[in-house]
This record gives sequence, C-alpha cells and structure tokens, in this order.
Amino acid sequence: MIDKKHLKAFINIVGAENIYDDKAHMIAYSYDATRTRFEPDAVIFPRDEEDVSKILKYCNDNLIVITARGAGSGFTGGALPSNGGIILAMEKHMNKILEIDTQNMVAVVQPGVINMDLQKHVEELGLFYPPDPASEEYSTLGGNVSENAGGMRAAKYGITKDYVMALRAVRTNGDIIRAGKRTIKDVAGYNTAGILIASEGTLAVLTELTLKLIPKPKFKKTYMGIFPSVDNAMNAVFKSLSAGANPVAMEFLDKLVIEALIEKLGVNLPTDAGAILVGDVDGNVPQEVDFQLETLETSFKENGASEFRVAKDDEEAKELWYARRNASQSITIFGNKKLNEDISVPRSMLPSALENIYKIGEKYGFKIPCFGHAGDGNIHVNVMIDISQIDEGHRCIEEIFQMVVDMGGTLSGEHGIGTSKAPFMGIAFNEQELQLFKDIKKSFDPNNILNPGKMGL
Repeated sequence: MIDKKHLKAFINIVGAENIYDDKAHMIAYSYDATRTRFEPDAVIFPRDEEDVSKILKYCNDNLIVITARGAGSGFTGGALPSNGGIILAMEKHMNKILEIDTQNMVAVVQPGVINMDLQKHVEELGLFYPPDPASEEYSTLGGNVSENAGGMRAAKYGITKDYVMALRAVRTNGDIIRAGKRTIKDVAGYNTAGILIASEGTLAVLTELTLKLIPKPKFKKTYMGIFPSVDNAMNAVFKSLSAGANPVAMEFLDKLVIEALIEKLGVNLPTDAGAILVGDVDGNVPQEVDFQLETLETSFKENGASEFRVAKDDEEAKELWYARRNASQSITIFGNKKLNEDISVPRSMLPSALENIYKIGEKYGFKIPCFGHAGDGNIHVNVMIDISQIDEGHRCIEEIFQMVVDMGGTLSGEHGIGTSKAPFMGIAFNEQELQLFKDIKKSFDPNNILNPGKMGL
C-alpha cells in the first residue's frame, strides 16, 4: 500500500480524477500478454510532459518505484509493475498526433498514440509508417519504441528503431531531455535516442516521438510458396534474397502449424506440405512488383517449392494471409501452455537453427511448432507443454537460447527481455557487457526506481 501522503502529493500534481488506487484499477493494470500478474499500488494518468517531470522527481526524492505503461500488450513483462509502486499510464491523455510534416515526411506524436491510428492517418496523406507489430491495432507507439517492436514488414522496411529520428524524455530527477533531431543526418553528440530505444522504460520516460515517414508504395501483391520440407523453405529464404528479391514480408509456417490450421480451423492447405512462405511485395510501378514475384518464384522452385501462388485481388490476398494470421491460436492443439520465444538468427543459419530446435524438442518430448518472420531471420518458437512440465519447458528454452547465441543470433528479435527473459541474459552477454548495462542504468536512474528488475537490471 502506498502512503496516503504520497497519494495526496500526486493529486496535487495531476488532480484527483487522474489517480486511482482502487482494486479494479490495480487488477486492470497488473498484467500484460504474458498473463503474469503484479499489482501496482496506484495508477496515475499524466496529462502532459510537465506532469511526468513532477511525478518522476517526487518518486525519485521519495524512492517510490514507477513503471511507464502504454497498452500493456507486451509478451515479456516489460511494462509490469513487478516491484509494485506506481503505474504511469500514458494512454488516457498523452495520445495525440501533434504534427504531420508532409514536406519533410515526419510525424511528431505522443507516446500513447496507437500504432494503427498513425498508419491510417499518414496513409490518407500518401505517406507510410512501416513498423507493424502484430499488436498494431492496440499497441502504443511509446511501447513500440521502448521494446523496439518489429513486425511482418521488417524484411524490407526494418523495425521501429529505423524510424525514430528524435524523442523527448524525462529522467528520474525530473530533467526533460531531447535526443536526436528532425534531420536526415545528425552526428553531434552521443546517440542518446539509440540508448533509450529498446530500453524497456528502465532509463527514462518517453514523452514525445519524432518518427520518419516514407512515400506509400502504389502497388502491392501477395504470394505464397508451398514446400515439401522446412529445410527447402529456409534455404529459399536467404537464397531468394541473395538473388535480388526484396519482399515486404516473408512469413513462415512449419508442418506442425500447417497441421494445426487444417485440424482446428479447416484452412485449405495441402496436407503433405512441410512448410509455407507467405508475404507481400510492393513497388511504385507494376513492373517492379512483377520482377519481385518472378525472382521469388524462380528461387522458390529452385529450392523445391511444389507450388507458387499469387493473389489476383485483395480478397484472395486475405485468404493467403489467413493461415499466417491465425497460426498462434491454432497451435493450442499441441498443449495447454505455450512458451513463446522470438529468437533471431542470421538468415543463412535458418535451416540449421530450425533443425536444431526440432532436435531439442524431441529430446524433451515437446512439440515445437514454429512460425514467424523468416525474411529477417526472426522465428517464433513455441514450446508446447502441459502446466506440470513448466520446469522442463524452461530448460528446453534455455538450450534453444544457447544454440541460437552460438550461431550468432539473439534472445529476442522484437518482444524484448522484460522479466521473462531476464534469467537468460547471461547466455547472450558476458559479465563485462552486463556490467556496462548496469552502469548505464545507474547513470540514468541512480536510485533504481524506474521499472527495476527488467532485463536483469
């Protein structure tokens, strides 16, 4: 329970209508997509950057733990109040698109803006914001930046960090800082914005984001390649890209996922398919799109594809995408609990990585259906267990992480570390590197009040 004198101080900052400590709010802000629960002591809705500054300074002076939160859609517990304290909820007031600069192709937004809302707004102006996490319909841009979210279009367009030009943030002592500029080039000073991106709210609280936009491509088509095996499909990924293909997305489904889609959802896919690659290509002239499709078809068939489909219209495109968009919900036929990890490896290592993942699954007796963003080497690995097998499941995950790191890969391609992957940070980083992270954390947050415990910090 938070002391009443602190609640009174916060009321003086934001008003009684913007702070809650009732049970309903504590429960509502206690969980994210991990379904793990940690109740805060209070929820505060700051109205503006000045409120954020005053709240952080008060918390720092009184050693009150504080966690910034957007939509709470994360998969690793990054915005959970795992040490109690205050939830600083950004979605109620700090949710405005402040400016769309069409001449310089820049958007200035507050952290509570929903990703999809920005996408729709700029597309009406002929512009395009590419980062598209699966949670784009409800995740906030502040959360996307804090976790460095990816998405299906990352194969061609990159991830969130590639579109953050500048930001404003508040340090725990209340200082308001600017990082980056609204310029294409900026090499003055340290790359502070780069440090804050993907820091999971452990260093400062984001209050304003300046995001790069690009012209919206005029033409797009959807394709699907069907393969007899995962190995064929994974070889087709990096070989087609080496051959000059540049797809917007190249998404992957393995045999287990295909079986689940057929059994649970009745999706019309070949029962003997060993793997599927599905995605989009785009361009500003039809010839550019046609070239991409021709390159993909040639490479896919050279690598064993039994079929290459191209959607004739938007309706058929939705049908081709249906399997990928419903992969996650279909695989529940293999177990009542899913340990979902988002490993990332160099694309040329995909065939070996998938082979080793399945071998590790066999060792532990678990089915591990895999799907995800093969075009950028980011695969969602789903260790399917019964709840009684949780310890074995975590050992299985640890082996997969070690294998991935040994291949030059990483623990997470887009979900972040949070609390769920914090125990495995020692696999990916040595003692000196981990100490550097702690030193950076202490420099920004000497009293360790800002989202402590995340990323093992």
